[in-house]
Amino acid sequence: MSKIIQKIEKEKLKLHKNVFKSGDTLKIHSLIKEGKKQRIQIFEGICIAKHNNHGSSTITVRKISFNYGVERIFPLASPAIKKIEVISLGKIRRAKLYYLRQLSGKKARIKQMMISNNK
Repeated sequence: MSKIIQKIEKEKLKLHKNVFKSGDTLKIHSLIKEGKKQRIQIFEGICIAKHNNHGSSTITVRKISFNYGVERIFPLASPAIKKIEVISLGKIRRAKLYYLRQLSGKKARIKQMMISNNK
């Protein structure tokens, strides 16, 4: 791969690097193009997987919409991702949370991590 492309991908990844981890609830603002129009759509869900492959890092986000599980894979180096907000931190013991696919209702919840602001 060209060194210029690698440099651009590294700069883009610095914006989203180590801001969140698996188990966190995220709001991802992504750019949607429909013909000549553009809009920003927000996808809010739990990050169930994070794949770090230098320039092609991706995250998998899962949410429940009308009693159906919906998952989207977002490439972090994409210019379509405008902003990633961390809504809450999850207390988990695994890197990949694929077991959430079989769970529903209260069993599919993740414990929230306590954040102390002692300054």
